[in-house]
Amino acid sequence: MSAEQEPAAPVLRVVTPDATPEEIAALVAVVSALGAGPEPAPATRRPEWSAPARLVRRNQPHGPGGWRASALPR
Repeated sequence: MSAEQEPAAPVLRVVTPDATPEEIAALVAVVSALGAGPEPAPATRRPEWSAPARLVRRNQPHGPGGWRASALPR
């Protein structure tokens, strides 16, 4: 067997022989809840019309025909 196929070592080991199944279940539930961690918030997509880059003023074209080119869409 390769290292990828070997079973993982147990994360939790009960050493007290008089533990009841309910106690073990409660312990497993607490440990698994602690290890889960918070879920990452879903990324929200900002609409293009409200993007901050639209607030930046662009330079107008210089030279002959610059005033005509200033009205053209980019």
